[in-house]
Amino acid sequence: MIPKSPLEDPETAAFAWARYKRLMRFMLFVTIGVVILAVALLYDGESPASVHFYIATALGVGFMMLLTSALMGLVFLSSGTGHDESVTDLAKDDDDTWED
Repeated sequence: MIPKSPLEDPETAAFAWARYKRLMRFMLFVTIGVVILAVALLYDGESPASVHFYIATALGVGFMMLLTSALMGLVFLSSGTGHDESVTDLAKDDDDTWED
């Protein structure tokens, strides 16, 4: 029998998603700070780099950080709610059929 995921409970799911949104909000502010820091470190006022270089750098760093934090946040959400423990290996019962 497949056990139910804790995320199927509306209260647990609401708490977990609120925590995820709080984490993403925090990471948005961290990302904005890192993007500003990265662009400030690259800008020296005398380089021949165009404004497109700084826009591309800001977008690249920002997208990478937000995507990474979103995916890691989902991993923490899954692990922290017990959703990972509710996953079972149905093939484990049929181990005898896979042996040679």
